[in-house]
Amino acid sequence: MCGINGILHLSQRKIDERILIKMRDSLEHRGPDDKGIYMDNNLGLGHVRLSILDVSAAGHQPFLSDDGRYAMVYNGEIYNYKDFYPELKSNGFAIKTGTDTEVLLKLFQLHGLKMLSRFDGMFAFAIWDKVEKKLTVVRDRMGVKPLYYSFYNESFYFGSEQKALFTAGVPLKMAQDGLEEYIFNRFVAGENTLYQNVKKVLPGHIMTILENGKVTTEKWWHLKSEIQNQSAIVNPVEWFQETFDESVKSRMVSDVPVGVLLSGGLDSSSILASLYRQNFKDIETFNIGFKEKHHNESHLAQMLSDKFDYKFHTMHLEDEALYNSLLKATYFQDEPIMHLSEPHLLSVSQMAKPSVKVLLSGEGADELMGGYVRYKTLQYPSLLHSIATLGSIDLFAKKPRFEKLMRYSAIKNPQDLILYNGSNIYPADIAATFGIKKEPKNEYRKQIYAEAKALYPDNLRRQALYFDQHTYMCSLLDRNDRCTMGASIECREPFLSPKLLTGLGSLDDKWLFTGKKGKYVLKTAMQHRLPEEILKFKKVGLSAPWGDYITKSPAFKDELTAFATSDLFQMDYFKNIDAKKLIGNLQNGDAKMIPYIMPLFMMHIWMKTYANAF
Repeated sequence: MCGINGILHLSQRKIDERILIKMRDSLEHRGPDDKGIYMDNNLGLGHVRLSILDVSAAGHQPFLSDDGRYAMVYNGEIYNYKDFYPELKSNGFAIKTGTDTEVLLKLFQLHGLKMLSRFDGMFAFAIWDKVEKKLTVVRDRMGVKPLYYSFYNESFYFGSEQKALFTAGVPLKMAQDGLEEYIFNRFVAGENTLYQNVKKVLPGHIMTILENGKVTTEKWWHLKSEIQNQSAIVNPVEWFQETFDESVKSRMVSDVPVGVLLSGGLDSSSILASLYRQNFKDIETFNIGFKEKHHNESHLAQMLSDKFDYKFHTMHLEDEALYNSLLKATYFQDEPIMHLSEPHLLSVSQMAKPSVKVLLSGEGADELMGGYVRYKTLQYPSLLHSIATLGSIDLFAKKPRFEKLMRYSAIKNPQDLILYNGSNIYPADIAATFGIKKEPKNEYRKQIYAEAKALYPDNLRRQALYFDQHTYMCSLLDRNDRCTMGASIECREPFLSPKLLTGLGSLDDKWLFTGKKGKYVLKTAMQHRLPEEILKFKKVGLSAPWGDYITKSPAFKDELTAFATSDLFQMDYFKNIDAKKLIGNLQNGDAKMIPYIMPLFMMHIWMKTYANAF
């Protein structure tokens, strides 16, 4: 795992080495073990390395082909890289290192980009062709590894994080469309970001940039097509057990210690159970605990670690330590915090750093197998309209979960039921509370919804899963990357192997939604591997009591006071928001204010600590 950056001057001017190095060094937390640059007149590549496979100097990047034609910077892991050794050797390529980097570049020389579909891995990379003067940038199937770019000042800039672009001189300016998406949808989906003139390379896409300025974009992997071409799975439980174990095993490929992010919930516990079943020894587990019982699963994480004789680590994050971690997480995220668990994930990764360099995570299981309670509301959409009429009944309105359901049930358009299924507040709420009535364009979200509708007609739950796999899950993967790489740790997600992605997408509903909590195929597969306490425990996830933090914690009280008069509310977009009223309601015990306040509070923190840093 690493950090990559680069510049291609379309005006043919030579690379300024100082700027290239400055970009690279802004990513040093992603790779503190080694660093390098490569320059070819108007092209520059930079790399910082976190050594995982072949930790010797042989893995130094930028990595050059033997003939000197190609130079590559690469971030990620190809877990099945050794499978290609015989093919490369039979075609005259000598294997000189123990890295997947070498395999990737030599397969590119042999097959071009056709080799991508054969990889089981996560990656973002750039290859410069010195002969054709062509830069090719590629991102993995689901966007596990980030890659940002900007066309600015007759140049193409790219980097693993936005800060590399800002360090190079790309202006840090907020985009109105991005701001609207952040407020309405919690995060910006697709290729856009919060910033003007800063884009993401989309998951499963290739960009080619010629030095004359011509750009082509190509999609190399499409989940919808893969699901449609998936052959029928005869025994889903047996298939899942075998495929999942294979994925877990492959993600243990490493020359450094590997641990597990263990919440105590079903997903991460399933990873640990698979490791134990496959006789992996000396595994260490890392957990974040909460003093609030309804947020805490650490007792289950410790119980399972003890059962398998794995070393368990846990921590609590409160008050000053939480506040400081929030500031650091905002810097690593480059945008306002969108998932409120980011400071906790960063801190538990920092706790793990002295022991391991790689962590396995259960990310993706909920989006692939229907693990969120919110999917249940889409099973009987006709009932939602009836629920809306109960809003005047105080007994229901005072229950937080039902109160949210009543607000959601006011949405009539099937498309919007999918677009806002993962939101905490909805367009009508934002209009009433913030005075903001214009909804975002949501062009990418609507495109994904159209794909989901075509793949799963008349099935809102499956549409929501497919939609989340291309939107919400991408934001979670970005969170994982930033928080773990902020601690110089690589994060791997066993649930996101290509076989699991396509296979689970092809299963009948009953294998996902049977029972009260979803993920039926996973629970059935783990029935004889995990204790009943974990299989039946009510889902918690990595959630945090932010209402208590910001109103009761000494470290946050002053910040909450500053937030009431934040420069944020001088912006035209937020001019109708009565921040003092929102805060007063929260301080008086109205927990319903939390989803309204937190996006604004996190944007205030971002403006204060990040927006003026470049």
